[in-house]
Amino acid sequence: MTSRPALVLAAAAGCVALGGTAAAQTPPGARDVVVDDVIVTGAPFGVTDRASLLAVDVLDEEDLAVAPAATLGDLVSGLPGVRSTSFAPGASRPVIRGLSGPRVQVLTNGLGMIDASSVSPDHQVAVDPGEARRIEIVRGPSTLVFGGSAIGGVVNIIDDRIPSERPGGVDGHVSAQASTVDDGASFGARLKAAAGPLVLTIDGFSRESSDYAIPVFAESRARLDAEGEAPGDERTVPNTFVRLDQYGAGLGWIGPRGFIGASVKHVDTRYGVPGHAHQPAPPAPEGGAGGVSIGLEQTRYDLRGELTFEAGPFSAARLSAGRADYAHTEFEGAEIGTRFISDGAEARLELVQRERGGWQGVIGAQGLRRTFDAVGDEAYVPRTEIAEQGLYAVQRLDRGGLGVEGGLRLDRRSLESLAGERDFSNVSASAGLFLRPTAPLFLGLSLARNERAPSEVELFARGPHAATGAFEVGNIDLDSEVATSVEATVHYAQGPFEFDLHAYAADYDHFIDLRPTGVDDVDSGLPVFDYVQTDADFRGFEAEAEYRLWESGDRGLTLTGAADRVRASTALGPAARIPPWSATAGLEWASRRFDAGLGVRRVGGQDRTAAFERPTAGYTLVSLKGALRPFDRRNLTVFAEASNLTDAEAREHASFQKDIAPLPGRSLRAGIAWRF
Repeated sequence: MTSRPALVLAAAAGCVALGGTAAAQTPPGARDVVVDDVIVTGAPFGVTDRASLLAVDVLDEEDLAVAPAATLGDLVSGLPGVRSTSFAPGASRPVIRGLSGPRVQVLTNGLGMIDASSVSPDHQVAVDPGEARRIEIVRGPSTLVFGGSAIGGVVNIIDDRIPSERPGGVDGHVSAQASTVDDGASFGARLKAAAGPLVLTIDGFSRESSDYAIPVFAESRARLDAEGEAPGDERTVPNTFVRLDQYGAGLGWIGPRGFIGASVKHVDTRYGVPGHAHQPAPPAPEGGAGGVSIGLEQTRYDLRGELTFEAGPFSAARLSAGRADYAHTEFEGAEIGTRFISDGAEARLELVQRERGGWQGVIGAQGLRRTFDAVGDEAYVPRTEIAEQGLYAVQRLDRGGLGVEGGLRLDRRSLESLAGERDFSNVSASAGLFLRPTAPLFLGLSLARNERAPSEVELFARGPHAATGAFEVGNIDLDSEVATSVEATVHYAQGPFEFDLHAYAADYDHFIDLRPTGVDDVDSGLPVFDYVQTDADFRGFEAEAEYRLWESGDRGLTLTGAADRVRASTALGPAARIPPWSATAGLEWASRRFDAGLGVRRVGGQDRTAAFERPTAGYTLVSLKGALRPFDRRNLTVFAEASNLTDAEAREHASFQKDIAPLPGRSLRAGIAWRF
């Protein structure tokens, strides 16, 4: 019998065979030209990565074509300062500088997801990286464009579903891959075609995997010792299956002075959640493992456009708006446990200033209305109506050797539920200074003061929450969280050497924390945790470097390295689930036909824990990857990666599930990507 992964790869190979003579998008020699990335997240007027005070990493189309088929959190985990909640293969959100949940904003084309992913760590983000043409990860609180919900950072998924440029004719992308650790397979395709000023886009993505394999028994030695139990023989994490289907389409009109277009997208996924049953449950339907599984559906509609001006103080006006209907159902076996609903709309209007003498800027307005509701056994947050309005301005003056930038944002957020209602008015501001003492060197220093209004969970929660293993009690009297931060930036690039460093310190007033009360809830038996406010400070750095050891024509050998560390304390003790330090080293070979890389990542142990946490041991992961482009025009790539080659036990300290769900063991992943 032919396996599903083999069928997926065969289907992709067939598509390639039908179009092997199509024109490539990347002409010969283009790979040899180094072009700085232009960052648009947090700087809508566009700033190159080597001239930005923001700490930014970019995954471009070439990176994403060969990236693992994974949830957003797992895909970006391992970038400097970024980890994953690693709750399950179907539900993992980014952790940035030790912060997660409502403090990290996940966006699609600059707008919020309008889902329930920030409510609980077992809730999936309603987007899959398979649809992205580019992902920008901004670390730190200086992203005033997105308000208080981005006090920890931003992950912006940028697609091309609403086209802004007309293709030469028809272009597209087809990809497929399979992995051994979870018997996983994925297939994706997108197409763009023009007819005069009209451009049509169509895309689809499908992913499926089974329970993943691990090198040890799922429960950690620390947990087994605490419970007086011995490890078993099982070498998989039960109930970690994933099935996802996503498809969309867009139509745009592109004229000489701009574009306007609309799109629709639907995502439908079902995934298992390990260790999350209120009580033993019968097997889940559709072949899932026993326990809790989650079915998520969202239909989203977007409108986006831009109009350029030939004269006047503004060069362009940009409008984006989105509306989504989201439903998320938790199944205990075949029975419905809890249903979460999030419906709403968000819009943003920006006026981009015309550049004059190195002066750039943008002013904008943003509005959101959303309804969140939960019904069932785990409806620990009442129905809440949420409204937000924001006004912001970001300015930058760059005179070559010296420059300044700054921003101001005014926000209003109102939350109304059966438990009560609250209104918050917040002011956030940032200022920065940068200089270039020599051409290769960029130095920057920025200050920021950001305010974040509490979320509906922090204000109104009251009930058992199986994902966190706690009976959570919100506090309707919470104040806004205020972060005052300073960040130093160094960019250096000359000859074969490049270096990037960000060092930061952030002090929080009224930091919102979830802390144990020392008592158990009578009905659920879960320990009671209260949302409280305290002071906190976060200190850390992220560094990246590369050195081109040897180059000849289009061939080169490069040594890469990265490291990060964050230390977080509160007035109540160490902050919970703070990732330990990490360091990565790699050796990469690049040429026109073949790329290869060897990577070693060391993550330290974490014994600086909150009162209710267990320490986590450090680990080392080794990986080997390669990519072959057999044709001169480089439009076809065959790739493979062997990860966790030593089959090491690895547990992510930032995860609620670290003691029952280690990271996957040794795996081989192979795939094919074709651009036409």
